[in-house]
Amino acid sequence: MTGAMDANWPAWLRDIDSLLAVHPHFVLWGNVRDFYRLPGPSLEDSVATALSVVLAPNGYDVLLTHDVIDGYNVRCDDPAAGWAAVHAVTGRDLTKADGRDLGVLADVLRAMARREPRRLALVLDYASHLAPRPSELQPPEHELFRVATKLSHTAERIRIDGLRRALYNPVFWLVQREHDLPAWYTAGNAGVRTIQVPHPDLAERQGVAHMHLGRLEEPARTEVAERVAAGTDGLGVSSIRAIAALFVDRGLGYDHPDDAVRIYKVGATESPWRKGEVADNIRGNTDVPGADAHAVLSRRILGQDRAVTKAVDILTRAVLGLSGAQASRSSSRPRGVLFFVGPTGTGKTELAKSITELVFGDAEAYVRFDMSEFSAEHAGDRLIGAPPGYVGFDAGGELTNAVRQKPYSLLLFDEIEKAHPLILDKFLQVLEDGRLTDGRGTTVHFSETLIVFTSNLGTYKLDETGKRVPNVTPGEPYDVIEKKVRDEIHAHFTGRLNRPELLNRIGDNIVVFDFISPDIARRILDQQVRNVAERVRESAGVAVTLEPRAVESLCRLATADLSFGGRGIGNVVEAAFVNPLARALFGRGARRGDTVTVADVRDGASGPEVALR
Repeated sequence: MTGAMDANWPAWLRDIDSLLAVHPHFVLWGNVRDFYRLPGPSLEDSVATALSVVLAPNGYDVLLTHDVIDGYNVRCDDPAAGWAAVHAVTGRDLTKADGRDLGVLADVLRAMARREPRRLALVLDYASHLAPRPSELQPPEHELFRVATKLSHTAERIRIDGLRRALYNPVFWLVQREHDLPAWYTAGNAGVRTIQVPHPDLAERQGVAHMHLGRLEEPARTEVAERVAAGTDGLGVSSIRAIAALFVDRGLGYDHPDDAVRIYKVGATESPWRKGEVADNIRGNTDVPGADAHAVLSRRILGQDRAVTKAVDILTRAVLGLSGAQASRSSSRPRGVLFFVGPTGTGKTELAKSITELVFGDAEAYVRFDMSEFSAEHAGDRLIGAPPGYVGFDAGGELTNAVRQKPYSLLLFDEIEKAHPLILDKFLQVLEDGRLTDGRGTTVHFSETLIVFTSNLGTYKLDETGKRVPNVTPGEPYDVIEKKVRDEIHAHFTGRLNRPELLNRIGDNIVVFDFISPDIARRILDQQVRNVAERVRESAGVAVTLEPRAVESLCRLATADLSFGGRGIGNVVEAAFVNPLARALFGRGARRGDTVTVADVRDGASGPEVALR
């Protein structure tokens, strides 16, 4: 095979062919449970089969395989002759040997390392199960890897008459992750070669998809294969075979190959994006004025028309599936990404909740992460799960579990600037490729999610002395506020965090919120006062009304400082109206059916108080 293997063969197989005279042991990790396309029309069904095709021209006409479940087996044209060859090399009858007996396996490794006049290759399938905890080996496991380590140094190459090269009898360890075997066996060991078996590239995926779309005639067959290949980055050949089967099993039309890819990735057949309900919600009832998304959201998020317009544009793009449409290939990025920035209390989180209700029909159907809880580097394990060997490894991550359970959802990351910079790096792959691998090695797809970041970045900046000072102030024109905020965000990500790539992935999806104006503040106050009166009526059965003087007094208090936005108004309403009203009603002994009128809100000797009639 050496000298005959050209670029059409997978690179990892070419590496093995070249290194048979250099390393006696190989650790193959990554995409080791897949089908493999070698030159020719067929697919090989396992790594062992692909290896046998490559090894045979080098004199390895028998391939011995082992796993802890089925024990030992041979791959060759004549099984009886194959077992005879195995017996000649190992001196053992392995036909009924227990695959769990690590002592027998150690003896087989010893035999493979001797200079026997016979070439034999050994594949240890599911080798990760030989030592479930590589950092905490049990005595039999420890002895096996001690033997393997020494033999990787002392194994002898074998020369066979008629074959040019002197080669080792190689041992192939198949594992899912690179570190599934003890580090002291693999790290810095010249006798062990670690090779990643990658997922198929775009051309390979396209070829496999084309092979499995035999029912289609050209040019449709090539076009559908290209779309399937573009949407399956990071998936294996077996996944593409399954996606092709979905066209038949689910009765999907070949004109919508993205549907088959989506169903396979997220594991849910019903997509709210495809049903048309989301588009109808955004478009609104044409017979009802103000029923479109912009009007609905503007009634809930007061005073933020520019921000709402920008958000609706991004949401519309998400519904049409045009996120990342400028790229040359199909994108698996999230449906939409929004970065809400601006002064506190201006409606950023409220807009995220309103969008959730608009898209998914329930304002609480979002998953929220308070990023102030992720200020420490190690807190990132909460998002994707602890790595193998650590406490909580089997539980998975909060983020990856949430998306796995609800693939169609809005993910809200509040106060993103408070997260540790290294945790922000986890969003790079989510925003670019729409996927994330958790601590258990399971890939989770974000292609059907909406992602919303909120932040107060840009409201303040650092002056020459390092002191935090206001960057924008109430009363400035919106265009000025937007430019200042964007400039400060750019300086934060590119300068202080040195993460320009994250800002680049967010792109133009930054939505800047304005300060609350006095007119809007009055509307917010009126709404909050009505909410208080309604709550009192529901909980205590007491009707509460306010005289104009009381409303004006409360308004002066609530709008004296608008730098804290609607949340600040709510704090004043609670301190100056709700608390004294509760005291007054309790002290009066108000009962169900009573009606009280608030004549004034004023400062008393012990704090705010209300005058009741």
